[in-house]
Amino acid sequence: MTTNNIIGVVGGVGPQAGLDLVQKIFDQTIASSDQEHIPVMLISHPDQIADRTAFITGKSSTNPAYAIASILQQLETAGATVAGIACNAAHAPKIFDVIRDEMSHWNSRLHLLHMIEEVARYLKETYPGVRCVGLISTLGTARARVYQGILEPKGYKVIAPSEEHQLNVIHQAIYDSEFGIKSKSHPVTEKARTALINATRTLIQRGAEAVILGCTEVPLAIPESHVEGVPAVDSTLILARALIREACPDKLRPLAIT
Repeated sequence: MTTNNIIGVVGGVGPQAGLDLVQKIFDQTIASSDQEHIPVMLISHPDQIADRTAFITGKSSTNPAYAIASILQQLETAGATVAGIACNAAHAPKIFDVIRDEMSHWNSRLHLLHMIEEVARYLKETYPGVRCVGLISTLGTARARVYQGILEPKGYKVIAPSEEHQLNVIHQAIYDSEFGIKSKSHPVTEKARTALINATRTLIQRGAEAVILGCTEVPLAIPESHVEGVPAVDSTLILARALIREACPDKLRPLAIT
């Protein structure tokens, strides 16, 4: 089945995460030839988009929303009909709401998906018995309570790392210039992976029935679907599947749950 829809991806946030999202779009698409894949456009302009965590935490006054909105406009002009942003922190209201306002200014018809809403939908449909979820994210996503704002009104309890653990372990695993994922993402260093695996185990010990990998860099370090038998919920994979669902639902592979 062919489609007139084109998927647009805002990459560069970080760059390897954008590639991971596109790879997962291809992997989750039913296709037996080149021609049967859904058209996908990726724009990766990391030089244009300010760091989301730095803005959320007040270390930068530059709202990355404007650069992201500009890239979405470029994608729409090039023909994209549905789009996603390969960054959880970009869905913080002080960023995402501005993106939507900017899109309304040019009367955009681009269907922009909300990654965190898609994660909530996935949890409800795939793990209906789960009510307590752990969260591994950037400091910005944690401080903005992006997941809590979506999940708690739906009846979920979100277990987050302590502020000290978030700052000194998880933030460093993502941002450290020597071993962090933003510095070394392909492959991820063993030090970063170990820190994130241990953080996930800590959340499981605290009662998490599933752990959301709520930063698009984290699945690069934890590609497993489960950690110690507990689902590791890959926000990038969920967004990839949602983009296929909206562009051409007949091409979406059945979800493999183990």
